[in-house]
Amino acid sequence: MNTSEFLTIAEAIVPKRPAIIFDGQTITFEGLAERVNRLANGLSEMGVVARDRIAVMQVNTNHCIEAYFAAAQLDAIYVPINFRAKSDELAQMLDIAQPSCLLIGERYLDLAASASIPPQRVVVLDGDSGGCISYDSLLAGASPDQMHFPEAGDDDTTVIMFTAGTTGTPKGVMLTHDSFSSYLLATVEPADPDVEESNLITVPFYHIAGLQAALAAVYGGRTLVVMRQFEPAEWLRLAQEYKANRAMLVPTMLKHLMEHPDFSDYDLSSLSVITYGAAPMPLEVIREAIAKFPAARFINAFGQTETASTITMLPPDDHVLEGSPEEIETKLKRLTSIGKPLDDVDVEIVDEDGDPVSLGETGEIIARGSRMMAGYWQEESATQEILRGGWIYTGDLGYQDQDGYIYLSGRAKDFIKRGGEMISPEEVERVLRSHPDLDDAAVIGVPDVEWGEEVRALVVGRADQVTEEQIIEFCRDRLAGFKRPRSVVFVGELPRNVMGKVLKRDLREEFGYPVENRN
Repeated sequence: MNTSEFLTIAEAIVPKRPAIIFDGQTITFEGLAERVNRLANGLSEMGVVARDRIAVMQVNTNHCIEAYFAAAQLDAIYVPINFRAKSDELAQMLDIAQPSCLLIGERYLDLAASASIPPQRVVVLDGDSGGCISYDSLLAGASPDQMHFPEAGDDDTTVIMFTAGTTGTPKGVMLTHDSFSSYLLATVEPADPDVEESNLITVPFYHIAGLQAALAAVYGGRTLVVMRQFEPAEWLRLAQEYKANRAMLVPTMLKHLMEHPDFSDYDLSSLSVITYGAAPMPLEVIREAIAKFPAARFINAFGQTETASTITMLPPDDHVLEGSPEEIETKLKRLTSIGKPLDDVDVEIVDEDGDPVSLGETGEIIARGSRMMAGYWQEESATQEILRGGWIYTGDLGYQDQDGYIYLSGRAKDFIKRGGEMISPEEVERVLRSHPDLDDAAVIGVPDVEWGEEVRALVVGRADQVTEEQIIEFCRDRLAGFKRPRSVVFVGELPRNVMGKVLKRDLREEFGYPVENRN
């Protein structure tokens, strides 16, 4: 099913229902469809054609959703860009995707100045256009009627979503129309005139969880309450004001909400479903959440960009801590799992040779199904490395118990997952090694209750010439905020094997204590 039909169906069934609420303004489903038509027509007049890439760099706004459906209408490819990227990172992604146009927020316009996209192909979504095209004027000058009817099939790419690579270079994950439609058709009921729900969205739309949530809301005829970025007080206000029924939160967000001094002053009883994921959930945080959101059903969704989001799920029933002491103990154990595979996905745990391991034995989690990625954009060798025999090799290590629940036990590669963001240690290490007072550096992830994992740097240098604070500040100007180290440990030398490879396992064993425990 072509994903452009999600909006077509919802508009036909609930045209007057609010589709998006953003900054106090409401856009109905018929209004959203008209804005999408105008944008598609305007982009077409700019010269955008099928298979062109349309890059978007902006915090969460209605523009991001409109841009996706306009791209789909034109059979073009939507390329969401992490708005936290630095200029070098942005340049890398634009160089890989080679977009024919860029839709960008005014605050990021300077970052794109060095990109090879001419001003007449840059659309500024808000504020001063700086000599480029204004989004509002583009829509105002275009026809409100649908003039383009998509022909792309299920297997055609609709999104290129960037994820970190093993060398720190981002890779463009190609997701097809079927990557989204097969999942949503199996898990979401279509729009119903008699069923009204609202979904408070805080997860960024450049993240697979954010985009999936937006498309699910449109297809399901749900009202999407959009936040630019997560802020606890604003989230609490919006949840109460719009009586949000659904929300997707990463563990850090959930923790910050419950720690807010005014948390108990808000009426959050409308929340019926809270989905969490994208980072490890500390047991103490989810136990507290279950107690503080008694009306909500919790779902732990596990997946990655390459699998087009969720492949395993811990359902609401496993979050109900009732029963005998033995039953509660079992449920507490299961709260540390990622649940069971979804019905439309095959999931196995295999050894280094690709053979299934025994129950309870740790191996790499692999997945297979119609909605897996088509591959990495123009990266055939990298595609072959991760996509083997129809299976996606996730890089996550885990084991499965006799009841089918899967528990994570690490990652095959050394990526760090902080608050749902994937961080390549190699990228951080390159920056650290460029410091004039450091001779060597390695980066590991360490446990953190708030963010799941934090970045720790192990450096070889002269501690009397450079301090921990100076090293972190050095990284501040060279890396996105979530990538920079939160702690630095000075060591005499890094452990290496005979081939010169740093032994990360040894470093984690010695220095893998949480950030707050420095002794």
